[in-house]
Amino acid sequence: MKKLGTFILTILSVMAFTAVTAQPLDGPTVKWKTDARTLDGGGYELVFTGKLASGWHTYDLDSGYSSTTVEFEADDAVAFDGDLCQINEPVRNGDVGEYHDKIVLGRKFHLTGDGATLKGQITWMSCKGTECGMPETWDFAVEVGNAAAAATTVTSAEPQEASEPISAPFDWTLVIEAILWGFAALLTPCVFPMVPMTVSFFMKGSENKAAGRMKALTYGLFIVALYTVPIAVIILITRLVGGNTVTADIFNWLATHWLPNVIFFIVFMVFAASFFGAFEITLPSSLVNKSDRNSDRGGLIGIFFMALTLVLVSFSCTGPIVGSVLIKSTAGEFWQPIVTMLAFSVAFALPFTLFALFPSLLKSLPKSGGWLNSVKVVLGFVEVALGFKFLSVADQTYHWGLLDREVYLAIWIVCFSLLGLYLLGKLRFAHDSEVQYVSVTRLGLAIAVFAFVVYMIPGMFGAPLKALSGYLPPIHTQDFVLTNEGVSASPTVSASDEKIKYGDVLHLPHGLEGYFDLEQGIAAAERENKPLFIDVTGHGCVNCREMEARVWSDEQVQRILREDYVIVALYTDDKMRVAENDWLTTDSGDVLKTLGRINSYIARTHFGVNAQPNYIIAASDGRQLLPARGYDLSVEGFVDFLKNGLAAFNDAQR
Repeated sequence: MKKLGTFILTILSVMAFTAVTAQPLDGPTVKWKTDARTLDGGGYELVFTGKLASGWHTYDLDSGYSSTTVEFEADDAVAFDGDLCQINEPVRNGDVGEYHDKIVLGRKFHLTGDGATLKGQITWMSCKGTECGMPETWDFAVEVGNAAAAATTVTSAEPQEASEPISAPFDWTLVIEAILWGFAALLTPCVFPMVPMTVSFFMKGSENKAAGRMKALTYGLFIVALYTVPIAVIILITRLVGGNTVTADIFNWLATHWLPNVIFFIVFMVFAASFFGAFEITLPSSLVNKSDRNSDRGGLIGIFFMALTLVLVSFSCTGPIVGSVLIKSTAGEFWQPIVTMLAFSVAFALPFTLFALFPSLLKSLPKSGGWLNSVKVVLGFVEVALGFKFLSVADQTYHWGLLDREVYLAIWIVCFSLLGLYLLGKLRFAHDSEVQYVSVTRLGLAIAVFAFVVYMIPGMFGAPLKALSGYLPPIHTQDFVLTNEGVSASPTVSASDEKIKYGDVLHLPHGLEGYFDLEQGIAAAERENKPLFIDVTGHGCVNCREMEARVWSDEQVQRILREDYVIVALYTDDKMRVAENDWLTTDSGDVLKTLGRINSYIARTHFGVNAQPNYIIAASDGRQLLPARGYDLSVEGFVDFLKNGLAAFNDAQR
């Protein structure tokens, strides 16, 4: 079983690889300037000239979701003579017009008074190959008339930077969780015995206090680097080789495909069995011994190999923790997994750095013993519970129907009930010492665990269990429900007797009605003259379920969604193969055949978002009206977002 460590190390590299996610585009892709020119016979023409960044292209006025638009603020002193027009011709790419170097737009007008200030906003979206940014905007204000009216160019606004594309919010809760796990790792049986070894190593040559402090700090830095640098290198290489689009596809595959998720499930079960005492997982002894021998060298090399020995020896306990932290961080930005890993490693390294700085601190620590094995067993139960999350993701994305909500809950209830019995000394494993009496600590933990079990039991009958909403399968998968709260009743046929695509397998929460195909949703929005509420979501998205349980459950939110919007849910990780006439061909010629890949491509190219969840409010023609809103548990903020969307829709209707 020792060779199993090599296999596990490879798997964790793959798990780290899944931490790659698309990075927001940097800066504006088009720099604009405006000129108000006088025309022969009177009148003016306002000309917008946009210079595109190298390698990027943007779209003309008639390219659907990607169209460049110019909106003017109303001014009684200005009367327009016709619509906005394209002064330079775009390159035709099928039905889409593209501008690759410069885009020039114009609109003619005349003044009804002595002067005026034309104000408004330009909105556009740019792509580089198959990599597309989020919609960008630039506000303009041009004065016309009075003393400036005699000039050919009345006024010219210098090129300005457009607003940066909106990116997914950085999730600091994951960083905090990583820090807590880093400190908790010290108490694991693989890590704790390394404390005396650290003290012994740094006691040598401790006469020179200044040099000792420098060595201790270097030791901590090496520990941090050994955890963080490999992850950063994997992410950077994948980013450079694949770019945003390929990276997003790789992440989507690794995060939702059945194969990696089943592998992760097996890995967690193997770790759990090891923690229960079935066998010992270690890295190859030759690797650890070689590192240990090299730690006897002096100088920086010896300190580096001492840090490497610590990382290798503690691998079997920190491995699953690192994997869990990294997998959770994959929904963030490009930097999220790197910063999350950095936070974990700093917290993990801090106690060892302190012991290296102050070796006398060892005297205050409890001696190793049976309590360490108890920590290991507790981690084993946690590993079993967390491992089923991976199997659940594959089950939902492929619609296997194996882990319905009540089955998942039953497993967790049994698992944590056994953990409670273990803490009370009623259950023992191979390497456990007999529990002569229950300490206050164990009793407190047992009370917390059994309270958690009691909390979960009503979920077997349909209770929403909001605290666990991100980890449980959706409630519509449950067969027996006493309450209707949170139950989806998404119909397969709309009010207009139109069959809802994919409505037989996909559902909306809280009984909300809606669509799962953007084109069908747009048609319904135009028919009902309502704005679109587009939910970029996924089966394996923990934050999506939490938003639905904590924010969508609010009565005011549900009322606005039901009465004022047409809802479209775009599942970006669903593996359902769609009918051939619904396949989508990308700009690069790739044919997308599964619903998740199609929706992921639409979310990236039309709305510029890669993360889940993201909520987009669009006009009935699919044109985005407001910046996307991501994960945010503020109900009041979400209500304001919906109300602002309605106001923007009504303004666009005027």
